[in-house]
Amino acid sequence: MSELVISLSEEEKQLQELCRDVVKNEVIPVRGELDEKNEYPRQIFNKFKEAGLFSALFEEEYGGLGMGLMASIVLSEEIAYGCLGVGTAFLATKLGALPIEVGGTPEQKKKWLPDLASGDKICAFGLTEPNAGSDVPALRTTAVKKGSSYILNGTKQWISGAGQANFYTVFAMTNKERGTRGISCFIVEKDTPGFSFGKKEDKLGIRCSETRQLIFEDCEVPAENLVGGTENVGFLHGLKTLNLSRPAVAASAVGLGQAAFDAAIQYAREREQFGVKIASFQAIQHMLADMAMRVEAARLLTYKATRLAILGSPGLAKASAMAKCYAADTAMAVATDAVQIFGGYGYTKEYPVEKMFRDAKILQIYEGTSQIQRNEIAAGLIKETASKR
Repeated sequence: MSELVISLSEEEKQLQELCRDVVKNEVIPVRGELDEKNEYPRQIFNKFKEAGLFSALFEEEYGGLGMGLMASIVLSEEIAYGCLGVGTAFLATKLGALPIEVGGTPEQKKKWLPDLASGDKICAFGLTEPNAGSDVPALRTTAVKKGSSYILNGTKQWISGAGQANFYTVFAMTNKERGTRGISCFIVEKDTPGFSFGKKEDKLGIRCSETRQLIFEDCEVPAENLVGGTENVGFLHGLKTLNLSRPAVAASAVGLGQAAFDAAIQYAREREQFGVKIASFQAIQHMLADMAMRVEAARLLTYKATRLAILGSPGLAKASAMAKCYAADTAMAVATDAVQIFGGYGYTKEYPVEKMFRDAKILQIYEGTSQIQRNEIAAGLIKETASKR
């Protein structure tokens, strides 16, 4: 991989090397088989647990390593370099934990986060619904207070880790009349009566990351599982979560883009046509140059967004959207060009770029489509312009 312009601390470099080694030995050799079998990477997660990769996602007071947000970025890129499916399944736990981290009470954090930091349990994030993807105000899942509990009814769609996760952060309407100001977030354990899962989706890419519906039918959740202990602030928890998670998704896109580029340039140096290596053709050279520029630009945007997140900058929403959108579009473009450089071989499962091509598409869809990111960017630009007058 290319050297980062923005330097990492020694501790972060050590984490990067450790993760790179684990991915090389544990992920890359089996990624094709996991993809073919549509198999959740449970055994790989055991290796991640042994290596302390889950711990790197969380703060010291909850049993983590306390390395901060940059650790998530480093891990996101390195794991996605090996397999975006494994990376998505791994990061689903951090995504599910973020509403608790940004909005939970001290008691909730102490109760739920340590098991995630140790890798003993995993969790998932439940926001999207069949009729409410980008349109969050259209949520139909409801939570009605009943004594010391809430009764949840509704369905969540496209949930990464569903069926595998031990508990879920689920968003539901507690006051429909208030729109987004009437959304609350709840922690729901897997075996809660009235809580079940839909069929396992047979997806185009990231096939080892399990995706199912969450189905709630008069599901009774203790009131103490209301994130933050206050109703109708769930939308705020969700916004904070996505602003912090999008740089990690961008980093995953950078990792996949880098992997596709590395595979393409290696192949171009080996493949011969007309008696010469195809890397000597100017058409191929220009493709490789464009691929390299886009990956580097995506990486810089990702690290800028991460830095703003660490600083708590008011410009985080726009920067996170820029990083996620550009990196996702880059991953798709670079994977497409990689297949083109491989030619007919790139269209077969014999080479990894075919899988990278299929995997890359989801980056432009999940955690906010590229179109929604552009809406967010434009809103940020207009707001900044208005404030300067």
